[in-house]
This record gives sequence, C-alpha cells and structure tokens, in this order.
Amino acid sequence: MVCGGFTCTKNSLCALNILYVLVSLLLIGVAAWGKWFGLVSSISVVAGVIGVGIFLLVVAFVGLCGAMKHHQVLLFFYMIILFMVFVVQFSVSCACLALNKDQQSHLLEVGWNKSEATQQDVEKTLNCCGFSSVNYNGSCAAGCFKSSASPSCKTCSNIIQQYAGEVLQFVGGIGLFFSFTEILGVWLAHRYRNLKDPRSNPGAFL
Repeated sequence: MVCGGFTCTKNSLCALNILYVLVSLLLIGVAAWGKWFGLVSSISVVAGVIGVGIFLLVVAFVGLCGAMKHHQVLLFFYMIILFMVFVVQFSVSCACLALNKDQQSHLLEVGWNKSEATQQDVEKTLNCCGFSSVNYNGSCAAGCFKSSASPSCKTCSNIIQQYAGEVLQFVGGIGLFFSFTEILGVWLAHRYRNLKDPRSNPGAFL
C-alpha cells in the first residue's frame, strides 16, 4: 500500500505520538532529576515542567489510543487539543525570536522578582548577586559573596543577558520545530478519521 493509505497514515500518527511520549517522559525526568540533586529549588518551576510533561503525555496517549482503534471521538478531541497547543506554542516561539534586548531585560527582571527560590538558584549557579545591583549588606547564595571578608560579585543581569539571546533563539527554534510537528499531527488525524478501514465491512464507514 502506498504511503497516504490507511496503514501508512496510522503508523505515521502512532510514530508521532510515540515521539511525544518520549519527550514528555524526558521533561518529567529532567525536572525530577534537577529537583532531586538540588539543581533547582523552586517548586513552581519544577511543578510547571512536570505539568507540561504530564499534559503532553496525556495528549499523546489520547492520540495513540485513537490511532490504534480508529476511534472517531478520541481523534476529534486529539485534533482540537493539538491545534490549540500549536497556536499557543507557535505564538510563544515567534515572541521568543522577536524579542529585542530591552524586552529581554524587562522580561528577565519580572521573572527575577517573582521567586526568591529562583533568585537563589541563579545566584548559586552563575556565581552572581542581585539582578541589577549588589547589596553587600544583604544575603546572597553565590560563592563569591561568602569567599572573603570583602566580597566582589558581578550582577546577575550582566551574566544572564550574555546568554539570554542565544537561549531565546534556541527555545524559539525548538518551539517552532515542535509546533510544525503538531500541525502535522492535526493533518494526519484529520486524514485518518476520514479513511475507511480496509479490514472492516466494505459497506461501513467508521
């Protein structure tokens, strides 16, 4: 049977959802590993990543079940959910690629001020103190702050902004790639729903 028929479309849809399962398990595993080894202490960040992984896992299982059983209802909801995810992810990816340096700085500062746990993680990892200024009368998790009686530390904004552009470009590129796999999944699901199962009754259309 040529590619584009019932079996080929079914196998392509299954393979795509298996890829989503692997990506979701990777997200959950990386988040749990980071929390377990103390690389990330912010519960909200870990919970967010794990939540995204679980959501993707559920969507992938819906797609797999719909593909294996040629289930019209599951495939319909799979199409709707995947299309909404595509719209959100495509928009966020384009925004990441379009941000200029001033917008990046503002976004980083907003994120910095939202969580003290995230601040400590960044200070400890990058060996820096404060976002735009160092308060030597306060506290800081960086090694440079505790290394001597008169510490000298860089601000975290200077270090973060060195890599922020590259990270946003990378995240935007990965997001665009997966957004196109999602629209591919929507197309495959729509096509598969309207194909007749050759093993069924020739007079029936599932």
